[in-house]
Amino acid sequence: MKNFRIAVIPGDGIGTEVVPEGIRVLDAAGGRFGFAFSWQSFDWSCETYLNTGKMMPDDGLDQLRPFDAIFLGAVGRPDVADHISLWGLLIPIRRGFRQYVNLRPVRLFDGIETPLKKWKPGEIDFTIVRENNEGEYSKIGGRIYEGTDDEIAIQETVFSRRGVNRVLRFAFDFARQRKKHLTSATKSNGIIHTMPFWDDCFRTMSTHYPDIRTDQYHIDILTAHFVRHPDWFDVVVGSNLFGDILSDLGPAVVGSIGIAPSANLNPEREFPSMFEPVHGSAPDIAGKGIANPIGQIWSGAMMLRHLGLAEAADAVENAIAATLAKAKVRTRDIGGTASTDEMGAAIADELRA
Repeated sequence: MKNFRIAVIPGDGIGTEVVPEGIRVLDAAGGRFGFAFSWQSFDWSCETYLNTGKMMPDDGLDQLRPFDAIFLGAVGRPDVADHISLWGLLIPIRRGFRQYVNLRPVRLFDGIETPLKKWKPGEIDFTIVRENNEGEYSKIGGRIYEGTDDEIAIQETVFSRRGVNRVLRFAFDFARQRKKHLTSATKSNGIIHTMPFWDDCFRTMSTHYPDIRTDQYHIDILTAHFVRHPDWFDVVVGSNLFGDILSDLGPAVVGSIGIAPSANLNPEREFPSMFEPVHGSAPDIAGKGIANPIGQIWSGAMMLRHLGLAEAADAVENAIAATLAKAKVRTRDIGGTASTDEMGAAIADELRA
């Protein structure tokens, strides 16, 4: 029996509630398809920061390196500044392990009510490919004359040809596996250097993929099209900031950010990749047992696919879809009364069945 070593970081807030449900479903998948997981939990979180002054130990990446993948819950709580929690844990993992692709699928399921009119299950199904290591989320910059009327804050955006090309190449290859349509998010009419550079790289890369239909939109009208014409899209690629924004808007379009998964991928597999839901730590509902675990469970399905277990990944995604379609068990964010563990148990039972 194949055994996979998985590092588990439940983190903060509802992360500690949804991660066990993800593990429950993945263990059920292993039982059905003949593989197993060795889970090792790390208590790195904002609580760790408050106790030690660090989100994770200095050798945190060295501890994670031997694992096949990382299963993350959420990071953040109100009494720790967001830039401390993210730059102390999540971003060092993404960058240290060259997880330069953030993959976020968006799908309208049967049984989920979208806030948009007329759309039916199956009509909205696209994936956002977000550049995950550079772009607008750079540490280059600073502040001077702090606390005075002359205070200045400077934040540098960094686009490298290597960094842009590698995420574009992934996006084109990924589009080839789907409907062969790739959309680029840009803002080259207002951002004079980096976005025209992104556009140039996109055009050049497209010449190597003549079978892929391409288009590009400025980010402002693209957000409008996500709402008015979500069926237009198949794969959408964007910079770190644009991809981040679009991958929250996408799940909102299909009914709930609580079901949205993501994968932080090192496509070359030189380092472990990391899988986490999009929803964050949600401190307003933490501890109530009402969080939707589907984002975590679906992230687990993405982990299975990355590990080469495509049949099991399909089965988990089908179990999610079937559970939602039956509409007997659902959490509050999607119109039900079920608890977090009831939702997880229902999906695990569906998977076994």
